[in-house]
This record gives sequence, C-alpha cells and structure tokens, in this order.
Amino acid sequence: QVQPVESGGGLVQTGDSLRLSCAVSGRLFSSYAVGWFRQSQGKEREFVAAIQWTGGSSAVADSLKDRLTISRDGAKDAVSLQIDNLKPVDTAVYYCAVTAQWHSVFWRTANYYDYWGRGTQVTVYS
Repeated sequence: QVQPVESGGGLVQTGDSLRLSCAVSGRLFSSYAVGWFRQSQGKEREFVAAIQWTGGSSAVADSLKDRLTISRDGAKDAVSLQIDNLKPVDTAVYYCAVTAQWHSVFWRTANYYDYWGRGTQVTVYS
C-alpha cells in the first residue's frame, strides 16, 4: 500500500521560506508521480506542483513558478517542496499525493491521484 506522509508545515512570517517534505512508503513504479496540492478555508483544492518519482519531469502551478522548487530526495524516498517569499495567501493545508499517471498533463487534476496524505498546515502571518 502506497502511503504519503507530509511534514514541515508550521507558522511562518511573510517573506520567509518553508520546506515541506513528503515521505512515501510502499512500492512506486518509476512512471508514478508525486504531487502537491493545497486547500485554503472555503476554497477548492488547487494544484501546486508535481514531479515524476524518478526525479525527471516536473510541473509547477503558473502562479507559483517564481517562488517554488520541487525536488526528489532519492536517499529518503521523499519529495521536497520549497516555497520562498511566503505570503498570507499561501496559508493552507498542503497535501501530498501519488498518481500512477505517467504523463504530466494529468498531474494538475486531483482526481487522477490515488493515494493522499493527511496534509500539513502552513500558516503565514504578516
């Protein structure tokens, strides 16, 4: 059973950087991808970024391209997400998820993900 587990959330100040981690247990094929989504109170879950499990292809939400880096940590079987210059609008629960869809065109849609973590809260204060 594939199980992603998020960590690294917390309370941060505007302008700070934060690094979230998603540790994935279970068997993942190289074609799988790991994605990050976030959900603010009263809003729909939105795509943040995704990366192929091998660390090859990646995709990032257009609105976050300048502030976000996603990477694969092969030694830890984990995917990291770094967000720089945090803003109050980044406040949300950040979820990690795993999809068997190998093509990046599917990565931006939550419905294509089969395994979800419980989320980690990120709160940015001004």
